[in-house]
Amino acid sequence: MARIVVIGATGHIGTYLVPRLVRAGHDVVAVTRGTSEPYLPNTAWEHVTRVRIDRAAAEASGDFGRAIADLNPDIVIDNICFTLDSARQLAEALIGKVRHFLHIGTIWTHGFSEVVPAPEDVTKRPFGEYGLQKAAIEDYLLGLARRDGFPVTILHPGHIVGQGWSPLNPAGHFDNIAFETIARGGTLALPNFGMETVHHIHADDIAVLLMLAMENWSVSVGEAFHAVSPGAITLRHYAEAMYRWFGKQPSLSFHPWEEWKAMQTPENAQATWEHIARSPNASIAKGRRLLGYAPRYSSLEAVQESVSWLITKGKLAV
Repeated sequence: MARIVVIGATGHIGTYLVPRLVRAGHDVVAVTRGTSEPYLPNTAWEHVTRVRIDRAAAEASGDFGRAIADLNPDIVIDNICFTLDSARQLAEALIGKVRHFLHIGTIWTHGFSEVVPAPEDVTKRPFGEYGLQKAAIEDYLLGLARRDGFPVTILHPGHIVGQGWSPLNPAGHFDNIAFETIARGGTLALPNFGMETVHHIHADDIAVLLMLAMENWSVSVGEAFHAVSPGAITLRHYAEAMYRWFGKQPSLSFHPWEEWKAMQTPENAQATWEHIARSPNASIAKGRRLLGYAPRYSSLEAVQESVSWLITKGKLAV
């Protein structure tokens, strides 16, 4: 049994991870900035120690890393680190004090992929503030592992899916109008030829991969692993599969980017551009080989579970 501190414990990943840790017999400390509850109820949370820390405020005063170290963890899992300064403050406070530190990155560190499915060690060309910061964090943490033996493992999730929130949809954004259009058999407009890719991952599969990384410490330390489903999917295939799932015949129209963009709200168009400009397609061969990673959900299975939840909760007009 280990004392495990989970930062950002009630979010996408923590909702599934924390109950798994409790069931495995670990002493779990859930760190959150407020009183938010996990997306799904679970009696395992009755056995978790809750600690409230406003990360932004604590980092501003230089106290966050020390506050986490003072919880005396054996293992720290950081789900919500987005800047190099934030990563550096926490890691420096934990050097020599933990036996494992697990950081949640993103497949957006790849930016423009050179080969697909992209392996973890391919040359990366990130763009955009989020991708650049997460890539800088990866370089820093893996450098710390090589130089000083800092026991870090990095997981790079794709588009996280699970019950409790709306998944990235076949139009490449998060507006449920795309699923509603499909459900009623309407025509869904897609940019270009719909051949750009998205790569989902069920949050519980990320939780499983975190568990595997901890169980296989000797081969996971100092390494980064993709946390994605077995295969990326094109927007076109994604849309057609969802039509059939709803019992409808696919009805798609395709438009050049500028024409399609003019048909959307600015927010939806921007979100779609961010996703299709990267068109992620990541390999899980390394995770399979070293950790025995075998995702339970395909991209479509993960999305369909989430959409079923949305329908059950009345959050989707179908």
